[in-house]
Amino acid sequence: MNLYQELLWRGFIYQESEGAREALSSGHVTGYIGFDPTAESLHVGSLLPIMGLVHLQRHGHTAIAVVGGATGMIGDPSGKSKERILLSEDVLRRNQEGIKRQLERFLSFTGENPALIVNNYDWTANVSIIQFLRDIGKNFTVNYMLSKESVRRRLEGEGISFTEFSYMLLQAYDFLYLYDNYNCILQMGGSDQWGNITAGIDLIRKVRGGRAYGIVFPLVTTATGTKFGKTEEGTIWLDEKLTSPYRFYQFWINADDKDVIKYLKFFTLLSKEEIDELEEELKERPEKRVAHKKLAEEITRMVHGEEGLRKAQKATAVLFGGSFEGLSLKELEEIFHHVPSFEIQKENLSNLTIPELAAISGLVKSKGEAKRLISSGGLYINNIKVDSPSSKIEPHQLIEGKLLILRKGKKGFLLVRVK
Repeated sequence: MNLYQELLWRGFIYQESEGAREALSSGHVTGYIGFDPTAESLHVGSLLPIMGLVHLQRHGHTAIAVVGGATGMIGDPSGKSKERILLSEDVLRRNQEGIKRQLERFLSFTGENPALIVNNYDWTANVSIIQFLRDIGKNFTVNYMLSKESVRRRLEGEGISFTEFSYMLLQAYDFLYLYDNYNCILQMGGSDQWGNITAGIDLIRKVRGGRAYGIVFPLVTTATGTKFGKTEEGTIWLDEKLTSPYRFYQFWINADDKDVIKYLKFFTLLSKEEIDELEEELKERPEKRVAHKKLAEEITRMVHGEEGLRKAQKATAVLFGGSFEGLSLKELEEIFHHVPSFEIQKENLSNLTIPELAAISGLVKSKGEAKRLISSGGLYINNIKVDSPSSKIEPHQLIEGKLLILRKGKKGFLLVRVK
């Protein structure tokens, strides 16, 4: 299976330029995807283009990741209804470093076929506006630029500044530079990048008489119509400081049944045979959620490593009665962020029996109900069964001296915050 066939069966190809299929089906190709450093981390919406580079490298081609130090200063109007807020150089540099570290989890930058990371600021910063207008701008008519969807949509709305209007030319210049210096003939990206990519193809044809190609990926959507990568808690980031491995894992394991096979094709390296088996399993035994677990495991491992996956799985197990051992207060609060809570002073806690605490905290309606739960083995503190109705809270049960987690039955959790 060649690269084009791989991208095709996985559903990556939304649109392609003339000759792209032939170029990817025969001979070595150098291709690139750009990532503008508009935030300190990439998010799951960036995973599809990242995986495009992964497949490019796995098939023996040269993959280039362009970190947009220059284009990030301008702002891409594609897919945006409003002007971006311009970022300072310091913020952009910090964001660039974060993106580089994340890309290193996916691509190999050593060995026989190393990927490359380059920054378009390096070849743009010293180009004067006069030089740029003469060498690049003269190759594009205003009518051509106005015909691009990303520009046309903005003109139909609140308008577009000259700054963002020029973004297309900067990206076209990137393609030309990479064509000249790295023999790069392929640019890939999201479907909203089609206009920018074809501008680069046209520029290479006009000024070099060369052939270059473009492929864009589909917009990833969810079966429920919500924006991919968005949850009630916000964006799902690749940086664990912004989205914990646990929350990241939960995002994938809670994928809609209608989306999970599509996501396995998009975001994992599992073979067609493996995914076909998981699809069959999903049809026959959907309640087992085997495909969902495999999806969450594969992507969490890729983004957060084996240790991050282990933590995410351990945290998930806590929701089903697993041990709290080895989990910090912060991690437990992350796991139970959606659970009701009750506050109590430490001196008042020491005077209460566990049934009394369960009643006043609202976990149960009365001490009698708490006692009946204990008798039937259905009341837990920190996922450890309470054996006696006369028991009181011991100091060692307080997690970092600040938290208790009560549970009735299988999933009736309540946090007791101790002040």
